[in-house]
Amino acid sequence: MKHLALPLALVSVPAVASAQPAASDEARIIVTGEGLPLPPGTPAYGSVLIDRQRLTDSASGRIESALADVAGFQQFRRSDSRSANPSAQGATLRALGGNASSRTLVLLDGVPMADPFFGYIPFNALVPDRLSVVRVTRGGGVGAFGAGAVAGTIELASATRDQLPRLGMSAFYGSGDATELSASLSPDLGSGYVSLSGRWDRGDGFQTTPRDQRVAATVPAAYDGWSTNLRAAAPLSAISEVQFRGTLFHDERTLRFRGADSLSEGQDASIRFISRGKWQVDALAYLQARDFSNVVISASSLRKSLDQRNTPSTGIGGKIELRPPVGSAHLLRIGADTRFASGDMYEDAYNGAGAVTFRRHAGGQQRTTGFFVEDDWTRGRLVLTGGMRADHWTIDNGFFREVSAPTGAITPPPAIGNRSGWQFSGRAGALYRMNDAVALRAAAYSGFRLPTLNELYRPFVVFPVTTQANPALNPEKLRGAEAGIDISPAQGVSLSVTAFYNRLEDAIANVTPDPANRNMRQRENVDAIVARGLEFNASLRRGDMSLLASYAHSNSSIHAPGLPDIDGLSPAQSPRHAASGTLAWQPRYGPAVSATLRYVAKQYEDDLHVDVLPDALTVDAVARIPLGHGIAVVARGENLFDEAVITRKVTGANGVASIDLGTPRTLWIGFTVGR
Repeated sequence: MKHLALPLALVSVPAVASAQPAASDEARIIVTGEGLPLPPGTPAYGSVLIDRQRLTDSASGRIESALADVAGFQQFRRSDSRSANPSAQGATLRALGGNASSRTLVLLDGVPMADPFFGYIPFNALVPDRLSVVRVTRGGGVGAFGAGAVAGTIELASATRDQLPRLGMSAFYGSGDATELSASLSPDLGSGYVSLSGRWDRGDGFQTTPRDQRVAATVPAAYDGWSTNLRAAAPLSAISEVQFRGTLFHDERTLRFRGADSLSEGQDASIRFISRGKWQVDALAYLQARDFSNVVISASSLRKSLDQRNTPSTGIGGKIELRPPVGSAHLLRIGADTRFASGDMYEDAYNGAGAVTFRRHAGGQQRTTGFFVEDDWTRGRLVLTGGMRADHWTIDNGFFREVSAPTGAITPPPAIGNRSGWQFSGRAGALYRMNDAVALRAAAYSGFRLPTLNELYRPFVVFPVTTQANPALNPEKLRGAEAGIDISPAQGVSLSVTAFYNRLEDAIANVTPDPANRNMRQRENVDAIVARGLEFNASLRRGDMSLLASYAHSNSSIHAPGLPDIDGLSPAQSPRHAASGTLAWQPRYGPAVSATLRYVAKQYEDDLHVDVLPDALTVDAVARIPLGHGIAVVARGENLFDEAVITRKVTGANGVASIDLGTPRTLWIGFTVGR
């Protein structure tokens, strides 16, 4: 199934309100497309906001670069969505380790965005121009969002009606013969509105392979992808509205060798009902159809060694949240959510001569259904918040089948039984505003994440390492606590400090069972990953000048008494230090310029700490010159000092390290219209 064929439902919405406010028949209904207001206790969990201006001023034009403004955010590898294998783009926070699946729950207008089979995030489909704001909560446990937020929650909200130009366009040309084109049309529709947008990115890419490791088959990391998005919102009454979103995306990449091509694509649709009456309601339903394919080229024979030719998957889910009127001092939230995921993997293995040796088919299904209650109680300057969840989960119909292509012999499949269980979690927090300048906060929480279908059933190879799947993996369970202070000594000045302790039990890691054979790994539950540290965020705005800064110190370690070779070591892909700072000059009229500095400390490629990825310091910049009538010329620069960023390093049995590199110096020039 190379091309998905999910028909998007046509949503019929009235162009005018069916009811008017009682106070005045002349009152106009305003539809913004937003969700319900945030509960007053939200700041107790130490969220960080990225506003629309910052989202649209990233030098790369990609959402993952903007998210890196929050120190501690990382993907499995340091590559972005132009030069990473899509299945490795899991998001995590607080150095809790990674194995390519996302430990952070990423939501777009309340819809989980993780791939139903792999658990990766399709960052190429999350276009910054379509967004209003991003809220990043490091830790925080599982609240009314849904299961999966063991490392935190990233909530993306679509741009509101007043933020969308009626007509918007942009075009950029960059290094590596790269082009980036986007356009949007957002007319009013009666008392509501509709927004249609599209984006196309392509480029010849850059060499991810160091010069001394290149061979005749080595090619740059070319990419070619597009996404379209349709969003509509219309009133049903003076206090309620319906929102619809449909997204299509298609992304092709070539990594390292000619023929090492990957393809990811998806079709998503969601519909949401919002009521802002005495009984506030947020009801959501969504459907996702995704597919992925990938070809692995052998570094020794330079022939196809694996063709993961098809990985169709489906995600179906929904949520309903009620906020009954319980008095001005309380905001009570009660509700339920559910998510069903299913997927299959079809792949063919090849020998050095180019003949098919094995055909494999694996897959399964999983479901979580949760019930939650949460209350925020305001007592003067004090806000208390707390809630509980009960989630029932199932993992069933799992299988792995391998057939010898020459003989037809079937390898005896592993015994895979159906499993289910209940998981109870909760969280509580307090926010005390000492005065207008100082607020104290504290929180404790728990959460859980099911292993993905990929972790359970699909082995994979990243030369020269083979990682085996494990159908017996248990869910990960988080317990954490944190305390912090928020200070605003003057207008436009803010500083926040958070100290945290997180313990992720039954953490899923890629473990090397036999240190003598470092080319064979197994997904396993280790006893725990413990992360403790400090996080700092600061902002300063003075006239046209602004400074944003973020720093995270995360001291994380593995607790695995049964695995003495890794017990006490830090998890793979987990830097101890991360920092980001952006200095900007952005007057209301006239030229604007900003520069961003980012630092990531060294981290280890593997669980045994054999291969180290050195630290990296990069500088990006954006300059904008308005020409009038909503038109501006924009210049962007990534990694201006051409820092060598090593994204992967694996030392083989011969002692030679295979290395991949991240984005080198990349320059862009273009224009925008309608901003």
